[in-house]
Amino acid sequence: MLPTPEQIQQYIESHLPCEHIEVRGDGSHFEALIVSTVFEGKRPIARHQAVYAALGERMKAEIHALSMKTLTPEEYRKNG
Repeated sequence: MLPTPEQIQQYIESHLPCEHIEVRGDGSHFEALIVSTVFEGKRPIARHQAVYAALGERMKAEIHALSMKTLTPEEYRKNG
């Protein structure tokens, strides 16, 4: 069974404190906007690695493609 955007959102929120999160997708390919204080002071690759870590084995088994925009709360307020 393919995951839904809502499930992907729940997976991320259960392992990463998020101020805001939006996930869209068709079951195989997903796009996410994730706003978290965890991203403060981190480069984009480290931010993505934090999300991949939150998703764990699901990235290998259930989620085929995930593109993401990762922002700090301050970046989100400025650039939304």
